[in-house]
Amino acid sequence: MPSDSVENIDTDTTVAVIESYLLDLQKCICHAIELEEPHAKFVEDQWEYRQGGGGVTRVLAEGNVIEKAGVNFSHVYGKALPKAATENRPELIDTEFQALGVSVVVHPANPYVPTSHMNVRFIIATNTKKRSSWWFGGGFDLTPYYGFVEDCVHWHHKAKAVCDPFGKDVYSKYKKWCDEYFFLPHRNEARGIGGIFFDDLNHWGFERCFAFMQQVGNGYIQAYQPIIARRKQHPTGDAQRHFQLYRRGRYVEFNLLYDRGTLFGLQSGGRTESILMSLPPLVKWSYDVQFPFDSPEANLQKEFLIAREWV
Repeated sequence: MPSDSVENIDTDTTVAVIESYLLDLQKCICHAIELEEPHAKFVEDQWEYRQGGGGVTRVLAEGNVIEKAGVNFSHVYGKALPKAATENRPELIDTEFQALGVSVVVHPANPYVPTSHMNVRFIIATNTKKRSSWWFGGGFDLTPYYGFVEDCVHWHHKAKAVCDPFGKDVYSKYKKWCDEYFFLPHRNEARGIGGIFFDDLNHWGFERCFAFMQQVGNGYIQAYQPIIARRKQHPTGDAQRHFQLYRRGRYVEFNLLYDRGTLFGLQSGGRTESILMSLPPLVKWSYDVQFPFDSPEANLQKEFLIAREWV
Protein backbone atom coordinates (compact mmCIF):
# COMPACT_ATOMS: atom_id res chain seq x y z
CA MET A 1 0.00 0.00 0.00
CA PRO A 2 1.21 3.54 -0.68
CA SER A 3 1.85 5.98 2.13
CA ASP A 4 -1.22 7.90 3.29
CA SER A 5 0.83 11.07 3.60
CA VAL A 6 2.89 12.00 0.54
CA GLU A 7 5.11 14.89 -0.44
CA ASN A 8 3.28 17.76 -2.11
CA ILE A 9 4.30 18.26 -5.72
CA ASP A 10 3.58 20.77 -8.46
CA THR A 11 1.34 18.66 -10.66
CA ASP A 12 1.82 20.47 -13.97
CA THR A 13 5.61 20.64 -13.70
CA THR A 14 5.87 17.05 -12.47
CA VAL A 15 3.69 15.65 -15.22
CA ALA A 16 5.64 17.55 -17.88
CA VAL A 17 8.97 16.17 -16.63
CA ILE A 18 7.70 12.60 -16.44
CA GLU A 19 6.07 12.82 -19.86
CA SER A 20 9.33 14.04 -21.41
CA TYR A 21 11.24 11.12 -19.90
CA LEU A 22 8.67 8.56 -20.99
CA LEU A 23 8.61 9.78 -24.59
CA ASP A 24 12.41 9.58 -24.71
CA LEU A 25 12.26 6.09 -23.20
CA GLN A 26 9.81 4.96 -25.88
CA LYS A 27 12.17 6.18 -28.61
CA CYS A 28 15.21 4.52 -27.04
CA ILE A 29 13.50 1.15 -26.68
CA CYS A 30 12.19 1.21 -30.25
CA HIS A 31 15.65 2.07 -31.54
CA ALA A 32 17.27 -0.77 -29.59
CA ILE A 33 14.74 -3.31 -30.87
CA GLU A 34 15.19 -2.13 -34.46
CA LEU A 35 18.94 -2.72 -34.13
CA GLU A 36 18.16 -6.42 -33.61
CA GLU A 37 15.45 -6.46 -36.33
CA PRO A 38 16.83 -4.92 -39.55
CA HIS A 39 13.93 -6.10 -41.73
CA ALA A 40 11.03 -4.26 -40.07
CA LYS A 41 10.37 -0.86 -38.50
CA PHE A 42 7.99 0.49 -35.92
CA VAL A 43 4.82 2.12 -37.21
CA GLU A 44 3.46 4.97 -35.10
CA ASP A 45 -0.18 5.52 -34.25
CA GLN A 46 -1.35 8.55 -32.26
CA TRP A 47 -4.67 8.29 -30.48
CA GLU A 48 -6.99 10.24 -28.16
CA TYR A 49 -8.54 9.08 -24.89
CA ARG A 50 -12.27 9.59 -24.61
CA GLN A 51 -12.09 11.36 -21.21
CA GLY A 52 -8.93 13.32 -21.93
CA GLY A 53 -5.39 12.95 -23.15
CA GLY A 54 -4.18 10.15 -25.36
CA GLY A 55 -1.04 8.41 -26.41
CA VAL A 56 1.39 7.17 -29.02
CA THR A 57 1.48 3.49 -29.87
CA ARG A 58 4.38 2.08 -31.86
CA VAL A 59 4.09 -1.43 -33.29
CA LEU A 60 6.61 -3.52 -35.20
CA ALA A 61 5.21 -6.59 -36.95
CA GLU A 62 6.26 -9.53 -39.11
CA GLY A 63 9.99 -9.08 -38.82
CA ASN A 64 12.52 -11.86 -39.24
CA VAL A 65 13.62 -11.62 -35.61
CA ILE A 66 10.64 -9.95 -33.94
CA GLU A 67 7.21 -11.29 -34.83
CA LYS A 68 5.46 -8.49 -32.95
CA ALA A 69 6.56 -5.73 -30.61
CA GLY A 70 4.49 -2.96 -29.09
CA VAL A 71 5.86 0.09 -27.26
CA ASN A 72 3.02 2.22 -25.98
CA PHE A 73 3.13 5.68 -24.38
CA SER A 74 -0.01 7.02 -22.77
CA HIS A 75 -0.99 10.12 -20.83
CA VAL A 76 -4.66 9.99 -19.95
CA TYR A 77 -6.84 11.75 -17.42
CA GLY A 78 -10.41 11.61 -16.22
CA LYS A 79 -12.96 12.22 -13.47
CA ALA A 80 -12.80 8.80 -11.82
CA LEU A 81 -10.26 6.01 -11.52
CA PRO A 82 -11.44 2.56 -12.68
CA LYS A 83 -12.14 -0.32 -10.32
CA ALA A 84 -8.74 -1.90 -10.99
CA ALA A 85 -7.14 1.08 -9.23
CA THR A 86 -9.67 1.61 -6.42
CA GLU A 87 -10.81 -1.84 -5.29
CA ASN A 88 -8.12 -1.94 -2.58
CA ARG A 89 -8.13 1.82 -1.99
CA PRO A 90 -11.70 3.09 -1.46
CA GLU A 91 -10.42 6.59 -0.65
CA LEU A 92 -9.60 6.96 -4.35
CA ILE A 93 -13.16 6.42 -5.56
CA ASP A 94 -14.48 9.43 -7.50
CA THR A 95 -11.12 11.20 -7.64
CA GLU A 96 -9.81 13.01 -10.69
CA PHE A 97 -6.67 11.41 -12.05
CA GLN A 98 -3.81 11.59 -14.49
CA ALA A 99 -1.94 8.45 -15.52
CA LEU A 100 1.25 8.36 -17.56
CA GLY A 101 3.23 5.35 -18.61
CA VAL A 102 5.18 3.33 -21.13
CA SER A 103 4.40 -0.34 -21.64
CA VAL A 104 6.38 -2.77 -23.78
CA VAL A 105 5.80 -6.32 -24.95
CA VAL A 106 8.08 -8.10 -27.42
CA HIS A 107 7.12 -11.42 -29.03
CA PRO A 108 10.13 -12.77 -30.97
CA ALA A 109 9.81 -15.08 -33.96
CA ASN A 110 12.45 -17.58 -32.84
CA PRO A 111 11.16 -19.78 -29.98
CA TYR A 112 14.59 -19.69 -28.35
CA VAL A 113 14.27 -15.94 -27.78
CA PRO A 114 12.01 -15.25 -24.78
CA THR A 115 9.09 -12.87 -24.75
CA SER A 116 9.66 -9.83 -22.57
CA HIS A 117 7.48 -7.26 -20.87
CA MET A 118 8.17 -3.90 -19.21
CA ASN A 119 5.95 -1.22 -17.79
CA VAL A 120 6.60 2.00 -15.88
CA ARG A 121 3.82 4.33 -14.80
CA PHE A 122 2.93 7.33 -12.67
CA ILE A 123 -0.54 8.11 -11.35
CA ILE A 124 -1.74 11.18 -9.49
CA ALA A 125 -5.29 11.42 -8.09
CA THR A 126 -6.97 14.51 -6.62
CA ASN A 127 -10.07 14.36 -4.42
CA THR A 128 -12.85 16.92 -4.02
CA LYS A 129 -10.84 18.67 -1.29
CA LYS A 130 -7.99 19.14 -3.78
CA ARG A 131 -5.73 16.78 -1.85
CA SER A 132 -3.52 14.73 -4.13
CA SER A 133 -2.13 11.22 -3.89
CA TRP A 134 0.56 10.00 -6.27
CA TRP A 135 2.53 6.82 -6.81
CA PHE A 136 4.79 4.98 -9.24
CA GLY A 137 4.62 1.40 -10.43
CA GLY A 138 6.10 -0.95 -12.97
CA GLY A 139 8.77 -3.56 -13.51
CA PHE A 140 10.00 -6.03 -16.11
CA ASP A 141 9.73 -9.79 -16.51
CA LEU A 142 10.87 -12.49 -18.91
CA THR A 143 8.90 -15.38 -20.41
CA PRO A 144 11.14 -18.00 -22.03
CA TYR A 145 9.91 -20.95 -24.08
CA TYR A 146 13.21 -22.81 -23.85
CA GLY A 147 15.21 -22.25 -20.72
CA PHE A 148 18.84 -21.10 -20.63
CA VAL A 149 20.37 -20.58 -17.20
CA GLU A 150 22.80 -18.05 -18.67
CA ASP A 151 19.93 -15.84 -19.85
CA CYS A 152 18.05 -16.06 -16.56
CA VAL A 153 21.13 -15.19 -14.51
CA HIS A 154 21.89 -12.23 -16.80
CA TRP A 155 18.31 -10.97 -16.60
CA HIS A 156 18.23 -11.09 -12.81
CA HIS A 157 21.72 -9.61 -12.45
CA LYS A 158 20.47 -6.59 -14.40
CA ALA A 159 17.31 -6.42 -12.28
CA LYS A 160 19.37 -6.51 -9.11
CA ALA A 161 21.70 -3.81 -10.47
CA VAL A 162 18.64 -1.59 -10.99
CA CYS A 163 17.53 -2.06 -7.40
CA ASP A 164 20.77 -2.12 -5.39
CA PRO A 165 21.37 1.68 -5.28
CA PHE A 166 17.98 2.05 -3.58
CA GLY A 167 18.53 -0.40 -0.73
CA LYS A 168 19.93 -3.84 -0.03
CA ASP A 169 16.49 -5.45 0.30
CA VAL A 170 14.80 -3.77 -2.69
CA TYR A 171 15.66 -6.46 -5.25
CA SER A 172 14.58 -9.36 -3.05
CA LYS A 173 11.31 -7.59 -2.19
CA TYR A 174 10.43 -6.69 -5.76
CA LYS A 175 11.60 -10.03 -7.16
CA LYS A 176 9.26 -11.82 -4.74
CA TRP A 177 6.43 -9.48 -5.69
CA CYS A 178 7.08 -10.23 -9.37
CA ASP A 179 7.09 -14.00 -8.77
CA GLU A 180 3.77 -13.74 -6.95
CA TYR A 181 2.15 -11.31 -9.38
CA PHE A 182 2.98 -13.06 -12.68
CA PHE A 183 1.41 -16.33 -11.58
CA LEU A 184 -1.58 -18.11 -13.09
CA PRO A 185 -3.64 -19.56 -10.21
CA HIS A 186 -5.88 -21.61 -12.50
CA ARG A 187 -2.77 -23.31 -13.96
CA ASN A 188 -0.78 -23.30 -10.72
CA GLU A 189 2.26 -22.13 -12.64
CA ALA A 190 4.37 -19.03 -13.20
CA ARG A 191 4.12 -17.08 -16.43
CA GLY A 192 7.89 -16.92 -16.77
CA ILE A 193 11.11 -16.51 -14.78
CA GLY A 194 10.08 -13.17 -13.29
CA GLY A 195 12.19 -10.10 -12.75
CA ILE A 196 11.00 -7.19 -10.61
CA PHE A 197 7.58 -5.69 -9.99
CA PHE A 198 6.54 -2.74 -7.82
CA ASP A 199 3.46 -0.63 -7.29
CA ASP A 200 2.09 2.10 -5.01
CA LEU A 201 5.61 3.52 -4.59
CA ASN A 202 5.75 6.94 -2.95
CA HIS A 203 7.29 6.49 0.51
CA TRP A 204 10.83 7.41 -0.66
CA GLY A 205 9.74 10.90 -1.72
CA PHE A 206 9.19 12.06 -5.28
CA GLU A 207 12.76 12.50 -6.53
CA ARG A 208 13.94 9.09 -5.33
CA CYS A 209 10.80 7.32 -6.56
CA PHE A 210 11.10 8.97 -9.98
CA ALA A 211 14.79 8.04 -10.14
CA PHE A 212 13.90 4.41 -9.44
CA MET A 213 11.27 4.38 -12.17
CA GLN A 214 13.87 5.70 -14.60
CA GLN A 215 16.33 3.00 -13.56
CA VAL A 216 13.71 0.35 -14.26
CA GLY A 217 12.83 1.81 -17.65
CA ASN A 218 16.45 2.18 -18.71
CA GLY A 219 17.50 -1.17 -17.25
CA TYR A 220 14.94 -3.16 -19.20
CA ILE A 221 16.50 -2.89 -22.65
CA GLN A 222 19.98 -3.34 -21.16
CA ALA A 223 18.76 -6.64 -19.78
CA TYR A 224 16.85 -7.80 -22.85
CA GLN A 225 18.82 -6.74 -25.92
CA PRO A 226 21.82 -9.04 -25.20
CA ILE A 227 19.47 -12.02 -24.90
CA ILE A 228 17.89 -11.27 -28.30
CA ALA A 229 21.35 -10.98 -29.86
CA ARG A 230 22.50 -14.23 -28.25
CA ARG A 231 19.52 -16.39 -29.29
CA LYS A 232 18.03 -14.93 -32.48
CA GLN A 233 20.10 -17.18 -34.81
CA HIS A 234 19.50 -20.35 -32.80
CA PRO A 235 18.43 -23.24 -35.12
CA THR A 236 14.74 -24.04 -34.74
CA GLY A 237 12.00 -26.12 -36.34
CA ASP A 238 8.29 -26.93 -36.43
CA ALA A 239 8.26 -28.68 -33.05
CA GLN A 240 9.76 -25.66 -31.32
CA ARG A 241 7.35 -23.33 -33.10
CA HIS A 242 4.40 -25.46 -31.98
CA PHE A 243 5.60 -25.31 -28.37
CA GLN A 244 6.09 -21.55 -28.58
CA LEU A 245 2.53 -21.02 -29.79
CA TYR A 246 1.21 -23.38 -27.11
CA ARG A 247 3.05 -21.52 -24.33
CA ARG A 248 1.91 -18.17 -25.68
CA GLY A 249 -1.56 -19.24 -24.65
CA ARG A 250 -0.49 -18.84 -21.02
CA TYR A 251 0.61 -15.29 -21.77
CA VAL A 252 -2.79 -14.44 -23.21
CA GLU A 253 -4.60 -16.02 -20.26
CA PHE A 254 -2.67 -13.96 -17.74
CA ASN A 255 -3.06 -10.67 -19.57
CA LEU A 256 -6.80 -11.03 -20.05
CA LEU A 257 -7.63 -12.49 -16.64
CA TYR A 258 -5.22 -10.95 -14.14
CA ASP A 259 -3.07 -8.13 -15.49
CA ARG A 260 -3.86 -4.88 -13.64
CA GLY A 261 -2.68 -2.69 -16.49
CA THR A 262 -4.96 -4.40 -18.99
CA LEU A 263 -7.90 -4.19 -16.58
CA PHE A 264 -7.16 -0.51 -15.82
CA GLY A 265 -7.14 0.34 -19.52
CA LEU A 266 -10.30 -1.56 -20.41
CA GLN A 267 -12.26 -0.41 -17.35
CA SER A 268 -11.31 3.23 -17.91
CA GLY A 269 -12.45 3.18 -21.52
CA GLY A 270 -8.98 3.31 -22.99
CA ARG A 271 -8.10 2.54 -26.59
CA THR A 272 -8.61 -1.18 -27.01
CA GLU A 273 -6.11 -1.67 -29.85
CA SER A 274 -3.33 -0.13 -27.77
CA ILE A 275 -4.30 -1.99 -24.60
CA LEU A 276 -4.33 -5.35 -26.36
CA MET A 277 -1.09 -4.76 -28.26
CA SER A 278 0.48 -7.04 -25.65
CA LEU A 279 -1.17 -10.10 -27.16
CA PRO A 280 0.88 -12.28 -29.53
CA PRO A 281 -0.13 -12.41 -33.20
CA LEU A 282 -0.45 -16.22 -33.23
CA VAL A 283 -1.23 -18.66 -30.43
CA LYS A 284 -2.51 -22.22 -29.92
CA TRP A 285 -4.55 -23.91 -27.24
CA SER A 286 -3.92 -27.63 -27.63
CA TYR A 287 -5.92 -30.00 -25.45
CA ASP A 288 -4.10 -31.89 -22.67
CA VAL A 289 -0.63 -31.66 -24.18
CA GLN A 290 2.00 -33.95 -22.65
CA PHE A 291 5.76 -33.80 -23.18
CA PRO A 292 8.39 -36.47 -22.49
CA PHE A 293 9.74 -36.19 -18.95
CA ASP A 294 13.32 -35.41 -19.97
CA SER A 295 12.49 -33.13 -22.93
CA PRO A 296 13.46 -29.43 -23.11
CA GLU A 297 9.75 -28.61 -23.14
CA ALA A 298 9.12 -30.47 -19.88
CA ASN A 299 12.30 -29.02 -18.43
CA LEU A 300 10.93 -25.51 -18.83
CA GLN A 301 8.21 -26.29 -16.31
CA LYS A 302 10.41 -28.24 -13.91
CA GLU A 303 13.50 -26.04 -13.83
CA PHE A 304 12.50 -22.54 -14.92
CA LEU A 305 8.82 -21.81 -14.23
CA ILE A 306 9.35 -21.99 -10.49
CA ALA A 307 10.26 -19.36 -7.94
CA ARG A 308 14.02 -19.68 -7.49
CA GLU A 309 17.05 -17.54 -6.83
CA TRP A 310 19.03 -16.67 -9.96
CA VAL A 311 21.63 -14.37 -8.40
